[in-house]
Amino acid sequence: MTGGTGYIGGEVIDQLLERGHSVNTTVRNKAKSEARLRARWPDAGERLTVYQADLMDDAGWAEANAGCAAVAHVASPFPLGVPKNADELVIPAREGTLRALRFAQEAGIVRFVQTSSAAAIAYGQPDKTHFDYTDWTDLTAGVPPYIESKTVAERAARDWVAVNAPELEFCSINPVAVFGPVHDDDLSTSVEIVKKLIDGSIPLLPNMGICVTDVRDVAKMHVLAIEGPAAKVRGQRLPASEKFLWISEMADVARQRVPEYTTKVPKRKMPDFLVRLIAPFVPEMKQIKDELGHVRDVSGKHSEEVLGFTFIPAEQTIEDTIRSLVARRIVNL
Repeated sequence: MTGGTGYIGGEVIDQLLERGHSVNTTVRNKAKSEARLRARWPDAGERLTVYQADLMDDAGWAEANAGCAAVAHVASPFPLGVPKNADELVIPAREGTLRALRFAQEAGIVRFVQTSSAAAIAYGQPDKTHFDYTDWTDLTAGVPPYIESKTVAERAARDWVAVNAPELEFCSINPVAVFGPVHDDDLSTSVEIVKKLIDGSIPLLPNMGICVTDVRDVAKMHVLAIEGPAAKVRGQRLPASEKFLWISEMADVARQRVPEYTTKVPKRKMPDFLVRLIAPFVPEMKQIKDELGHVRDVSGKHSEEVLGFTFIPAEQTIEDTIRSLVARRIVNL
């Protein structure tokens, strides 16, 4: 699998090892990352092998794929801020996905699970509020670079498979904002939201909402997609989404479930004009200003039906995220 040091990738490795699988994982810098991975799974031994491979270079990919039966392509650029040029995200996302597919095919791999995103489902349709696995983001409407990169990468993957490897058992998993327990202070963009919510970094609550899903469920979906019958997973789009919540509702859940850790959680809402005013100077605000007031409720029901499981409730996920951040001293209250 690719992206072994990422939030989702780490949980996928964890569950695959727990189920007795051997895992080859790629990282951008082996010298920097292998010790960190070994520290998390000290007993994995030869069942975990780390390879250096970059999304934009062929080196290392053939070796990483050798002997594998399935690929989970999790790696993709995901910045906190907005890049100056969309190609900084779009090109690596597309080319990295096609490179992973090409080397998987050359290695004789029969199953390929792409970690796409709800970003490829729920944007560019301003009059729509509820989405499912049949929806696609409309790029002609103009969308932020990250949204474009995930949409382009999934479209490119499906087009490539149709032309070059129609026999490949391909599916995509499309997570919304991913939360849940953390294992170190290298936080995902989504978990940063919860951290900032409880450590006082967000003084007011912006008028925006997000769909919530649990990293343990996203990883479970990858494992089930790898292990499940071909007829169930081939060609599927599988959104990972439990519930849509406004940021103010997330704050309420935090206060109700872990009141001892929420003394700094704001109660007042941030006026929309203030978000727009400071957006040019604060990268996070620039990223959310177009989300103000929008509902993008992505249904995960299809995924539950196809894979045969039930998502962890969003409220539990938020609680577990906060408890984990505090337990690991990432947030000091």
